[in-house]
Amino acid sequence: MRGPLQGPGEKEDQEEGAAAASGRPAGGPEAKKGLDADSDSDQETEGARRPGRLGEDTLYLRFCRAHSVVPASCFLRQGSAPELSLRHRGLGPQGARALARALTSNPYVKRLDLRDNGLCGAGAEALAGALSKTRSICGEMLGPALAENTGLTELSVRWNHLRGPGAIAFARGLEANIFLRVLDISYNGCGDSGASAVGEALKTNNVLEELYMSNNRVSAAGALSLGLGLRVNQTLRILAVSRNPMRSEGCSGVLKSVQANPQSALELLDFSDIQVNREFDDLASSVKVILPGLCIKTAARRVEYKKELLAVFRPSE
Repeated sequence: MRGPLQGPGEKEDQEEGAAAASGRPAGGPEAKKGLDADSDSDQETEGARRPGRLGEDTLYLRFCRAHSVVPASCFLRQGSAPELSLRHRGLGPQGARALARALTSNPYVKRLDLRDNGLCGAGAEALAGALSKTRSICGEMLGPALAENTGLTELSVRWNHLRGPGAIAFARGLEANIFLRVLDISYNGCGDSGASAVGEALKTNNVLEELYMSNNRVSAAGALSLGLGLRVNQTLRILAVSRNPMRSEGCSGVLKSVQANPQSALELLDFSDIQVNREFDDLASSVKVILPGLCIKTAARRVEYKKELLAVFRPSE
């Protein structure tokens, strides 16, 4: 099994979290190299004039100049590649608008990674309009574009402030999408309302195979709502909800929903960094009888167990 678009491993998530807190791009030397390249707009403009460049490069650069936006060199370099990675580029709303202009005439991109770009509502709206027109790629306005998309199979929009109404609309777009197989919406703060909307989407979506929504402020109540979709979904293989404040109660709720679905295709449930109790472990054991191939990840340490051990080894008074 693999993660989405090179995989959201724990080490990478920690690096991104530290980067977000300090206001710098994550990724070490690679990210620094990308930033250095992005600052050199003259080289990018010259590169776009080389023979064989796509027409959208000219359109993109023209928009960037008109709106005082520094072009993203990696976009120009990747050209007609099927995978477009624009992680940690700080695009913002204006940068997203420029990218949207270019994507309207780009029929090649199938996998798009826009994590940690601060798209916000305005940027999401611009991309939504472009993506729904291109019909090759999949905020509040991203939802309709996601629903209409007929080409993109993997999408990462982590670290993009998709919250509240935006998260709900995005999840509703997932209901109607019949092409997307991998979705990463981690680190967006979707909250319980977003988790509930995703749960509803999973009831009807029969294509999505991998869903990553770690660190989204999902409580036990939100986990229970998310679990409603797992009661009927038959295609999802990987669900990662680590680092959410759902506690053992929420984890158990999700697991009970899986237990109630004998047709579940789940192979991995990731509850990393969430403390669970003995009741959860007992439930997990019973679920594995039904789904022997299911891997369940939880926090390495269990507070309740530790307390019990302390009681056993405490010297008698």
